[in-house]
Amino acid sequence: MPFDQELLSLPHGPEFRFLSEMIALERGVSGSASYTITGDEPFLKGHFPEQPMWPGVIMIESIAQLGGVIAQSDPAHPTLDDMRLTSVRNAKILGTAFPGTVLTIEATVEGRMGNLIQVKGTVSDADTKIAEATIMLSGT
Repeated sequence: MPFDQELLSLPHGPEFRFLSEMIALERGVSGSASYTITGDEPFLKGHFPEQPMWPGVIMIESIAQLGGVIAQSDPAHPTLDDMRLTSVRNAKILGTAFPGTVLTIEATVEGRMGNLIQVKGTVSDADTKIAEATIMLSGT
């Protein structure tokens, strides 16, 4: 995809990157990405043995990662160093996902104040929303 270069703005190593491919990006405003659960992710061995299930906190992390990509792509603002997830509000885990699932992550920047960025996002399996959250990112 043409936006895959944007994934390099994430501070995470590939082992902790939960966006496989960018689907769309409106710089500084919104975007969508996908992640395919392979079943080879090491933490799935313990979550849960015999029936690996994608953790809800990782769904929230994927919203934060996409929010970071969107925020860092904003041409009206300089990029922030050391961007981190600093708060989670209104998080709801509405469903489950298993190995083989292709997740769609969508996020929108709702507001910026200095080095604080509020993002609202969802995670879906096909057309079914399985997580949503409003998160705050910050950087220096």
